[in-house]
Parts: sequence; C-alpha cells; structure tokens
Amino acid sequence: MSLLGQTLFATFVVTLAALFMLWLVSLVRRDASIVDPFWGCGFVIVAWTAFERSSHDSSRAILLVALTTAWGLRLSLFLLWRNWGHREDRRYRAMRDHHGSRFWWVSLLTVFVLQAVILWFVSFPIQAGISTTSSRPLGWLDAIGLLLWSIGLFFETVGDWQLARFKGRPENQGQVMDRGLWRYTRHPNYFGDFCVWWGLYAIASAGGAWGTILSPILMSVLLMKVSGVTLLESTITDRRPDYAMYRTRTNAFFPGRPSSNTPSE
Repeated sequence: MSLLGQTLFATFVVTLAALFMLWLVSLVRRDASIVDPFWGCGFVIVAWTAFERSSHDSSRAILLVALTTAWGLRLSLFLLWRNWGHREDRRYRAMRDHHGSRFWWVSLLTVFVLQAVILWFVSFPIQAGISTTSSRPLGWLDAIGLLLWSIGLFFETVGDWQLARFKGRPENQGQVMDRGLWRYTRHPNYFGDFCVWWGLYAIASAGGAWGTILSPILMSVLLMKVSGVTLLESTITDRRPDYAMYRTRTNAFFPGRPSSNTPSE
C-alpha cells in the first residue's frame, strides 16, 4: 500500500474512533450538538495524523498543517464559546423528538458517523498534500492558495465576531444582522469557509494533489446547497420576519454590492 493509502486508512480509523467516543459522550450529556465544535478540531487531528505518518517535512506539508491547525482551532474554540451553557441545538432537538427512543442509534449513523466520513473526505487535499513525495518548491499557486485561505479566515473570523457582538446587545433581540460584512453577503462565515478550502486545495495541488478536487467541490455544495445556506435559511424567515427584505437586497453567498433598496446607515 502506498504512503497515501496508508495515511488515508489511518486517518479514517482515527476520525471514526474520535467521533464514536464523542457520540458516547453525547449520550451521557443528552446533547448531540457537541459534535459541532469538534468539526474544526477533527481536521486538525487528521492533518497531524497525516503529518506524523509522512516520510518528510517539506515546506508545503508544514504550511498545510499550520494553516489547517490555525483555521480548525479558531473555529472549534469559537463554537465551543458560543454554545457554552446552552441547551441542545434546535436541529438535534427536532431529530430527538422525531425519532424518540431510536435517537441514540440514529444519531450515531446520521450525525456522528456521517460527519466522520464527510470530514475525512473533505480533508483529502490536506492528506494528499502532506503525504506526496513531490519536492516541488513553494510557488505562485501556493501563494494564491495562501491568499484565498487568508481571505477566508478574515471573513469567518470577522463575520463571527460581528454577529456575536450584534447578538450580545439586548436592543438587537430578534433583529436581522445587516451590518459590516453581513451587508455584502448574508453568510460571510460560509463564504470564508469556501475560500479556506479552495485555498488549501490550491496549495495541495501545487504539490501534485490536483486529483483531490472533488473534496472542495463537495464542501462548496454543502455550504451553498445542503447544510449551510439552504438549511439555515429554511426556518430563519419564520423567526425573523425582516429577513425576507434582507434577502432581497443582499447576496446569499458571494459578497457583492447591496441593491439600491438598502436603507442608509
């Protein structure tokens, strides 16, 4: 088996084991939403597992590990801080109410195992970029990848901070956040995630891992059409009536100039 094959097998086992243990904790706590803060850390675990198994320490491998670690820890720490002291997320409560006594094993398959598989697949560029034996020096494609990653981290970090600050003010209770980065895209954090993964893919492909393109494509589809924008906006209008007007003037995903009916600030 090739080094990449061995790495993929090892990271799959490690990822599945980590999510299985997290599932056991969720049963004790009766809170499946603890899976959310793990998402970022999961990629950090995969990156370091791949790096530990690699036979070299090229500049590109070190760069991929460093960028993945910075992104993953920031995301996990933010979600842990945001969810601390709150009850189980409404998405999982709805699943728990729907499945009743079957939820314990349904959550294992449809939440924890599914997330393990998606996490493992999405991280293919990181694993391949670290495991490749290519000795190509860092170049222009790596620079483009680093730029994309930086833009993505900026949108995620600033967008999360702006929204948390907005929600922290009592006068904004039930209101729609349409300021800062949220004035140009309804989901700056999802757009940032999109840029991060295409940036990591660009760096990995610069070392020869261009064949892993299905991973950032899957992540893009999830962010825009499945678990990201579409899922969040399926219920948000019911909870915030003003969101319908916000949608008419603000791009859903890619940042852009607000339409002319945006109220003056």
